[in-house]
Amino acid sequence: MKLIFTHGYFLNEDPAEQRIMKPYPPLGILYVSAYLKQNGIDNKIFDTTFSSKNELKKYLVDEKPDYLAIYVNLMTKLNVLEIIKFIKTNDSTRNVKVILGGPEIRYNASDLLEHGADYLVIGEGEATTLELIQKLERNSKSELNTVNGIGLKNEAGKIIFTPERQLINNIDELPLPNRSAIEINDYQNAWKKHHGLDAVSVSTMRGCPYTCRWCSRAVYGLSYRRRSPKKVVEELKHLQEIYSPDAIWFVDDVFTISHKWLSEFNSELKSKNIKLKYECITRADRMNEDVIKTMKDSGCFRVWIGAESGSQRIIDAMDRRVKVTQVRDMIKLAKKFGIETGTFIMLGYPGETEKDIEETINHLKLSDPDQFTITVAYPIKGTEFFEEIEANQMNSFNWEKNTDRDRDFERTYPKRYYDFAVRRVVNEVKYNKVLNNGSLNPRVIKYKVKSYAAKAGMLWTRNIYG
Repeated sequence: MKLIFTHGYFLNEDPAEQRIMKPYPPLGILYVSAYLKQNGIDNKIFDTTFSSKNELKKYLVDEKPDYLAIYVNLMTKLNVLEIIKFIKTNDSTRNVKVILGGPEIRYNASDLLEHGADYLVIGEGEATTLELIQKLERNSKSELNTVNGIGLKNEAGKIIFTPERQLINNIDELPLPNRSAIEINDYQNAWKKHHGLDAVSVSTMRGCPYTCRWCSRAVYGLSYRRRSPKKVVEELKHLQEIYSPDAIWFVDDVFTISHKWLSEFNSELKSKNIKLKYECITRADRMNEDVIKTMKDSGCFRVWIGAESGSQRIIDAMDRRVKVTQVRDMIKLAKKFGIETGTFIMLGYPGETEKDIEETINHLKLSDPDQFTITVAYPIKGTEFFEEIEANQMNSFNWEKNTDRDRDFERTYPKRYYDFAVRRVVNEVKYNKVLNNGSLNPRVIKYKVKSYAAKAGMLWTRNIYG
């Protein structure tokens, strides 16, 4: 039996990421791979990040696996459909059984089965994938309906879904991700070359108990499960011994959600004499001065604090359950204690007006984060945001050729407007930052001119297309 995992993300096809150059290893399949190995199922991983479609196709033809398990998310869906089509139309691979898992599965399940997938793993992947492979290897296809958490076509060609699988309660039981199956050094080198330090990503928790309307919870739901500080520190020690990373990137949605956990984590680091430099994401309402001091003491050098908007009205519409003043205060406080800060901004959320965008600009000027990112809101299927705008979609949506990023809806202003709005926010905030640093060089004028030009573009677009 030959089982191969892959994920269909190709860095060479992603111009935005090529500018950012912070690629992350596919932790999801590394966890499932390790879990299967622990339970006696040998497998390989073809990591596509630094590869190409042609190399993947050649690999599959040469290897002729019995099963190909592919992780699918919003960014990779179209590539995965192309890979499936290749497998099912190529004489040497047409008998390969395609198993799909990941966040894109739950709300696109029937479409994926109609487009060539043999089996779907819906939700958390480890136990479901193990049981599915075991049943298939025993030729127990008639028993597949006893495997919770899967989708498939039965012998009559009818699509069926089995009951939801219960989430793993104690995730300390999971083995460490199978990082040895891929070239982690490729990721480290990319970070080092473009940012001066390399980072290895680590997950300490699964799920998120918050209810932001635009956020997908397709895999872990509203759960919150955390590995013990002891287990996490054991992994960090292992990573330092094997890979010697300059920094750790914690991928958790809300790293400081539990103050007790954070304190125990810091104590465990000290008891094992582990010095750490790390970056994480959190929420302003799960921070205070004591938390920030603990973060700094445990090695946090940069924290990303979610804001999404500088308008409290829009934050409330998103069901963020946080005050914009809290975000502002925690960004300032983190900087006061020597921690770099970043924040996330989303423009174009339903109901947002130009006044709200100006409030966002003011928020960024007042909080003055070291970095910020901006996205234009798009609805992910399965979210409350999607349900809200579903009846107001403006463009035809071809599932085979489009992703949720391509969905447009009746916004306050035309979509073109937000191209200018993003430029307005970026340049106005840059102007303010350079000015506050006491610099009167030509860049100040350049940013202000670009900001005014973008504002003119917003007005023009609103009047012409609005």
